[in-house]
Amino acid sequence: MPLVKGGHIITDEFVRITDDADLPAQGAILVSETRFLAGPDALVSRTGGKLGVIWPNNRDVDDLVPYLDRLALIALVFPSFRDGRAYTQARLLRERYGFRGELRATGQVLRDQFVFMLRAGFDAVAALVREIDLGARAAQAPSAAATARPTAA
Repeated sequence: MPLVKGGHIITDEFVRITDDADLPAQGAILVSETRFLAGPDALVSRTGGKLGVIWPNNRDVDDLVPYLDRLALIALVFPSFRDGRAYTQARLLRERYGFRGELRATGQVLRDQFVFMLRAGFDAVAALVREIDLGARAAQAPSAAATARPTAA
């Protein structure tokens, strides 16, 4: 899937590694939560490159907290465009736990959601090709603070 970051389509530096594949000696890798939780200490101590994890929206982000300072990327999954639990996960990771790495939205992501994802704390969106064109423009929209509507007092 193409990756939109900073309003531009970019090349993904992370290589997705299947659960049964050997880890490469060098390079940025992206692993499933199953593989990550099977041996997190070995993965986070890997010196050959950055580590990212694909985290489903039905799993508690508290399981990631001990490793946040050693993760470069957390890819939060939207299994359906109608399922917004990954928005909550993103807010928790940014605001409660202070995660400063890349938060990536992946899965069934629509271009209409890109601005909301930025507001929730996502830096990047991996979306279907048909969603990218307008989505990249949406990511260049004014900041969340500029577009937020005040709540009723």
